[in-house]
Amino acid sequence: MASEAHGAEEGGLVFHPMDQFIVKPLFGGDHIGMFTITNVTLWLALSVVAVVALMVFGTSRRAIVPSRGQSVAELAYGFVYKMVEDVAGKDAIKFFPYIMTLFMFIVFANFLGLLPMSFATTSHFAVTVVLALAVFLTVTIVGFAKNGLGFLGLFWVSSAPLPLRPILALIEVISYFVRPVSHSIRLAGNIMAGHAVLKVFAGFAAIAVVSPLSIVAITAMYGLEVLVAFIQAYVFTILTCVYLKDALHPSH
Repeated sequence: MASEAHGAEEGGLVFHPMDQFIVKPLFGGDHIGMFTITNVTLWLALSVVAVVALMVFGTSRRAIVPSRGQSVAELAYGFVYKMVEDVAGKDAIKFFPYIMTLFMFIVFANFLGLLPMSFATTSHFAVTVVLALAVFLTVTIVGFAKNGLGFLGLFWVSSAPLPLRPILALIEVISYFVRPVSHSIRLAGNIMAGHAVLKVFAGFAAIAVVSPLSIVAITAMYGLEVLVAFIQAYVFTILTCVYLKDALHPSH
């Protein structure tokens, strides 16, 4: 932790909490090309491996008395299944595998990012924007495939007074295309902010006078970040269910 605080020339401390988000090649050099394996690549791959380990290998025995891994997998399965059914409706169950995969990937990416010396992949907009755009395109395609031009009813507020409907339609269209922006920024912004604050507290731990308070603050903040890691995965997933509901039932 002390390595995060470098002594300045004037004897003070200089914090670099944002250095932890720098993308670096794993195998030497500074150039990052399209196919360069970076720290982001590594931790994204580890997130995928963790999901497969829990959901595939952890449940492979399908024991009547489940192991810890199987219990966690079954709890996650039931939690997401109930979410999809309650929020998006029974006709959205066919999209459950996609939503389940999305939730588990984000949860593991968030939790792995809290390990010492790890990299928080979901703090990067390049990652969260891809996830949000995938949801946006999926919902839009499903909406038109299922409803045809009736999907445009999502933007027409028929319950509003007629003179206001064109204005509301414009607002609805703008808000629809802003969805992937807010969807991605919410996740990346919360993860990035939490990790930056942790690094700042870690830097203060190098100062003997405030070190005990800093350690207490780090412990409390770390516990909060564990909670945030789960909540942000939940929020991303439940918003996906809400958007899917709009695609399946677009009329206001």
